[in-house]
Amino acid sequence: MTNSQSIIAVANQKGGVGKTTTSINLATALAACGRSVLLIDFDPQGNASTGLGIETRLHNSYSMISEQSEPNEAIQSTQVPGLDIMPTVVDLSAAEIELTDMPRREFRLAEGISKINKTYQYIIIDCPPSLGMLTVNALTASNSILVPLQCEFFALEGLTQLIKTVERVRGHLNANLDIQGLVLTMYDSRNNLSAEVAADVREHFGNKVYKTVIPRNVRVSEAPSMGKPVLLYDLACSGSKAYVALAKEVVRQERKRKSEQESEVA
Repeated sequence: MTNSQSIIAVANQKGGVGKTTTSINLATALAACGRSVLLIDFDPQGNASTGLGIETRLHNSYSMISEQSEPNEAIQSTQVPGLDIMPTVVDLSAAEIELTDMPRREFRLAEGISKINKTYQYIIIDCPPSLGMLTVNALTASNSILVPLQCEFFALEGLTQLIKTVERVRGHLNANLDIQGLVLTMYDSRNNLSAEVAADVREHFGNKVYKTVIPRNVRVSEAPSMGKPVLLYDLACSGSKAYVALAKEVVRQERKRKSEQESEVA
């Protein structure tokens, strides 16, 4: 990873929080902002690959970490200019067991990424909804983690466990891992509970919570069945606007981080 490259793991072991939707649409919105982006589908369900209309998956993230494919072979372009993807297949679920006996098992993804020829400004990793060896590989390969949180009663449930995993990875495998931020998803402005949960999360995590909130939006839900990110499916809908706003926040965050690093060097 170079200083000009940001590798972000999108993770939450709780399913149904908008993790894959956020991975697809944040990656698309960053590309729409003129950034070069690679999305790595690292969830055996393969929904990020399906949501971008990827049919051919002979070379994929599983064949890369199991050394059946070269990393560069596993990357393909998408219908979104500036966005490439490393798709996956259901066989990746076997990697949770197979990795146990592999040398440097926590570093397989990091080592694969280091061999990619093209320099991407952003690499987004869509993690599985668990805290197993695949997620540990993603956290070891990343310089930050972005956590989608659904605006529901049990939003904070399990977050303590995720933060402990981040701290463990930071202590033993990747000292540079940082919490990029938390993004509130499926926000329903007609529902008092959404506002209460949002206020609660902001009180707990302060400026780690993005200002942008992703609304509950039917167009966002429909887009994956068409094999398109919502920005291509309906650019004018509230979901598309929210993901563009989130991408702009991420870019601003990155500029600030680089400027702080340059100040430290100076």
